[in-house]
Amino acid sequence: MPRLRIELTKLAHNARSLRELYGAKGIRITAVTKGVCGSLEIARSLQRSGISSFGDSRIDNIRRMRQGGIAGEFMLIRSPVPSVIRQVVQWADISLNTEIAVIKLLADEAVKQGKVHRVILMVEMGDLREGILPANLKPIVEQALELPGIQVAGIGTNLACFGGICPDDSNMGAFSELVQCVQDQLGIRFELVSGGNSANYQWFTAAQDIGLVNHLRIGESVLLGCDALTREPIPGLYTDAFILDAEVIESKVKPSSPIGTIAQDAFGQVPVFEDRGDIKRAIIALGRQDADIQTLKPRLPVRILGASSDHLVVDSAGQPLAVGSRVSFDIGYSTLLRAMISPYVEKVYIPDRGEV
Repeated sequence: MPRLRIELTKLAHNARSLRELYGAKGIRITAVTKGVCGSLEIARSLQRSGISSFGDSRIDNIRRMRQGGIAGEFMLIRSPVPSVIRQVVQWADISLNTEIAVIKLLADEAVKQGKVHRVILMVEMGDLREGILPANLKPIVEQALELPGIQVAGIGTNLACFGGICPDDSNMGAFSELVQCVQDQLGIRFELVSGGNSANYQWFTAAQDIGLVNHLRIGESVLLGCDALTREPIPGLYTDAFILDAEVIESKVKPSSPIGTIAQDAFGQVPVFEDRGDIKRAIIALGRQDADIQTLKPRLPVRILGASSDHLVVDSAGQPLAVGSRVSFDIGYSTLLRAMISPYVEKVYIPDRGEV
């Protein structure tokens, strides 16, 4: 099996460092666990590093963490699915919302369960994923404030996930101004002004004034130690807490270009090959169902030529890749998602050894 090695010490260090970094300007963070499927081992390590708020897009992951003994606040960071409202209220303390119809369902269920469910109303600031249009925010806040079983905990926004829009002084400033306007008009103060995610790093470090933002939802930076806009390392963080490796199952000299008429491959693409004569090629037991090959970085000087569902073909470039040897890869976020989800990738947790 492919194997994902997970160094919990490095993840705890990243979480602790980011909590202190953002905390220096009064921002608390929610550690987002969706990229690791709500892993209990990882959640426990983050908890030991001082994280007390966990966010996930899947209610099953939140349930698993709660039932596994993880203490703290749990935030559903995707708009609740109406058909599982009961589970949302049961397992999540707070959820991100954009539809008043869904908030009314949450209110009804919260009353049934004898709870108060907290909501963050997400506002659209240009990325065009989820969000209430700014002009509609005030009336929706007013409606939500009237619902029994609901507490409007705050206002949030999200950038750089769908449209790739960078958080900057312009859109983040406009976000704070919008929140301030609603607060002034309604005579209230929101507990949480949730300004975004790991993509907010550059804005945060450069901004002289972060406005009203006092909360961020941080996943990729904790897990992979990088700036989500550029994938460049964040100083002082580990980028190699996750290493993926797999075995070589074939090693031969073959032509560099296929023989015959080229049509679509197994994934509907028409591949292009450079004819470099015969080359030393190896096949590794790792495929597209386990990893996004665009975000694989071999730790040996080999060149990835392509992949099918479960075969990764590399130019071994003179490396002695014998059958049965293992090749290791640094990975990006999309590979982390696939590898953690895949039942065909073994997860090996290296215990947290404390501060490093």
